[in-house]
Amino acid sequence: QLQASGGGLVQPGGSLRLSCVASGPTFSGYSMAWFRQAPGKEREFVAGKRLLGASPIYADSVKGRFTISRDNAKNTVYLQMNSLKPEDTAVYYCAAGRVIQSTMRDQSAYGYWGQGTQVTVSS
Repeated sequence: QLQASGGGLVQPGGSLRLSCVASGPTFSGYSMAWFRQAPGKEREFVAGKRLLGASPIYADSVKGRFTISRDNAKNTVYLQMNSLKPEDTAVYYCAAGRVIQSTMRDQSAYGYWGQGTQVTVSS
């Protein structure tokens, strides 16, 4: 029910925008987030946003470089990634769920997951 896209190969300092389209039940009332998993590492929280108007939250490692936004009319959440670094290389997953603000960084709180899209930052 969640379809992520937009990954690819980009040079350090470059930009990518990931999209995640939700199909089926409306996700307008759900929190939506992005997680990522690098090779040999555990999946980690990247960014999350609750309803329209709610302030997004970010991992410290991406704060100031990544921006999460959502378009409830299109059931879509975006992740704009700027100033990409090699350490941003990972499979990026979108997630959705009825998640309260205090648990948005907890992947176990999300009930819906996309299939993942590969982001590779390399020269």
